[in-house]
Amino acid sequence: MTLPIVLASNNAKKLKELSALLAELPVSLVSQGSLGIPEAEEPHATFVENALAKARHASAASGRAALADDSGLCVAALGGAPGVISAHYAGLVPPEADREATRRRQDAANNQRLLAELSELAPQSERSGWFICTLVAVRHPQDPEPLVAVGRWPGHILPAPRGDGGFGYDPLMFIPALGHTVAELSAAQKNAVSHRAQATAQLKALLRQTWFAR
Repeated sequence: MTLPIVLASNNAKKLKELSALLAELPVSLVSQGSLGIPEAEEPHATFVENALAKARHASAASGRAALADDSGLCVAALGGAPGVISAHYAGLVPPEADREATRRRQDAANNQRLLAELSELAPQSERSGWFICTLVAVRHPQDPEPLVAVGRWPGHILPAPRGDGGFGYDPLMFIPALGHTVAELSAAQKNAVSHRAQATAQLKALLRQTWFAR
């Protein structure tokens, strides 16, 4: 039997990525937006606290198990910023009717602010950064044992974007071991090694040990 899980996100690309990464398990992801569930508040200073808050919110509103992903970019020269405010680092852009169009404009504004700040603070040799993905899954809002998985993907922030794939800061994050930015990778390449792939691998192991244990 397939277990329906609400993804506490309205990001279509994130839904697609996580659905592909969890394809081995008997689960089906549906976005909270498709169920008419509004986004949760994210008032916390850490990824894990925000992910837990979002998972509980989606589970309470839907009456189903829920999965939340709180991800972002941390840059050493900026003291870990953008961190938990990665998605709106430049401040929220005016919304459009097309959600994805708004997201693209938001991404561009965030990237522009990041580059502007780094140009003032850090030379090219000191632009190390890393993507963080924290996944939290709950069976119900009061689940005493939320499953928590964390992935970390280090790289280097370029002075200008490269590549047309991915989203967010992908065009700026260069992965030395691969010789490409994240935006230049295919979906299959990204799904094999990304911070989200690492976190999902951990989560799948936890799900097998707990929710799907026989």
